[in-house]
Amino acid sequence: MPEGYHVVRSHIRRNPRPSAKKTSGWVIAGAIAAVWLWGHFVGFADASTTSPTTPSPSASAPAAP
Repeated sequence: MPEGYHVVRSHIRRNPRPSAKKTSGWVIAGAIAAVWLWGHFVGFADASTTSPTTPSPSASAPAAP
């Protein structure tokens, strides 16, 4: 049997690689989703939002009968 392989149920399988501290694609996708959800539901302290103003009647408008 070659080096780095083992037998499982009469099949030759490769030994698992040692776990390096790499971030997998699922971890990156989860982090992006968490940031998107945070911004969607909580917000990023967006100070530029303006509240809609209610129009006030002008002085030059004719009075209603």
